[in-house]
Amino acid sequence: MYNRILIANRGEIALRIIRACREMGIESVAVYSEADRESAHVRLADAAFCIGPARSAESYLRIDQVISAAEVGGAEAIHPGYGFLAENADFNEVCRSCNIDFIGPLPESMEMLGDKNSARALAQSAGVPVVPGSDGLLTDTEEALAVAKTIGYPVLIKATAGGGGKGMRVAESPEVLETALQQARQEAEAAFGNGGVYLEKFIEQPRHIEVQIIADQQGNVVHLHERDCSVQRRHQKLIEEAPSPLLPDKRRKEICDAAVRMIQNANYYNAGTVEFIVDKNDDFYFIEVNARIQVEHPVTEMVTGVDLIKQQICVAAGQPLPFTQDDIQCRGSSIECRINAENPDKNFMPNPGKIESFFAPGGLGVRFDSHVYAGYTVPPYYDSMIGKLIVHRPTREEAIACMLRALYELEVGGIATTASLHRKILEHPEFIEGRHDTTFIAREFSS
Repeated sequence: MYNRILIANRGEIALRIIRACREMGIESVAVYSEADRESAHVRLADAAFCIGPARSAESYLRIDQVISAAEVGGAEAIHPGYGFLAENADFNEVCRSCNIDFIGPLPESMEMLGDKNSARALAQSAGVPVVPGSDGLLTDTEEALAVAKTIGYPVLIKATAGGGGKGMRVAESPEVLETALQQARQEAEAAFGNGGVYLEKFIEQPRHIEVQIIADQQGNVVHLHERDCSVQRRHQKLIEEAPSPLLPDKRRKEICDAAVRMIQNANYYNAGTVEFIVDKNDDFYFIEVNARIQVEHPVTEMVTGVDLIKQQICVAAGQPLPFTQDDIQCRGSSIECRINAENPDKNFMPNPGKIESFFAPGGLGVRFDSHVYAGYTVPPYYDSMIGKLIVHRPTREEAIACMLRALYELEVGGIATTASLHRKILEHPEFIEGRHDTTFIAREFSS
């Protein structure tokens, strides 16, 4: 097992990894930008190194600075968290070439699954359903028009690289398709340096279901059941829960089994998430793999009792999984709300600034993963999430009641947050009954 691990990230995920390391008797090394000098992860790590100015491109995305910090800090492994360099195959390769373990999959697995087009081909070879669409990347508008005519409108144009909704456009007619194709390519090129796009049939009002997997270097692959991430705004998740409400047990098993097949075919180890959309008939289709730990991993931890960060570290160190599929049970219901420093009443305008007062909810079944505190200044340079509020109770009804209580307890004075919107969502009949899909927020809460 490792003696020292560097965390190549910031905020709540850096703090989450530090806590896991401390419980395992492993020392942690933090890196931080000048804007994060007073962040909690810097104070709680065993060592910390400033790696540059506030802008991510000059600090957290500087591979040379991160590697230097790891070498100076005596780290034997690097945990990338999520975001920043977490799915950067080049960074993964550099770590290993410097004799520093990367806590994640092999670079070649990451590269193959990170490209949505090659991942789609892998899914097909594993017998995993995919949305009807183009056989590969589109070469020109004429090809796009021909594919769209075959599969029928509306169609979805998707960037082969990246995520978060960038490089995605819906076209409802041939007249719209040409412009949408150009826009998607330009956005993908600007965001990911890769303008490649492909075409899929647009599934209307789908649910977004993802399956958490963990695989070791000995070839064992285990799923930890599914999460429902259908509460989204502009492809950004707001609320996640496990298990998914109203999903038939037979279909639930089929989705989880499909995720395992996908990973088994990819020569993949460590944590990962296989994502699907489910239509009105409960038919499911593969959409992508996230070759890293997810923001919403705590809901899976709550219902399974498995510490995913610790398992990531153990797998990277070469240890086999300590459990089999039969050992993993889904108990109760867990919900996570992403608390962002945004004003939902002003079109979700970012609201960085100093937190004047702060009170974290508590009580039975409540967990709050956050790096903020009273007096902390939320910087304007990074993702606006300041914490994740997670609850776990025996039933979904009890989990909703617990989350509402916790949201009313949460106090973040001095800045606006999305907590008020979360309360409205949880009190909405469509959410309570589990009938929501990815269009729910746009339909019911559009400004």
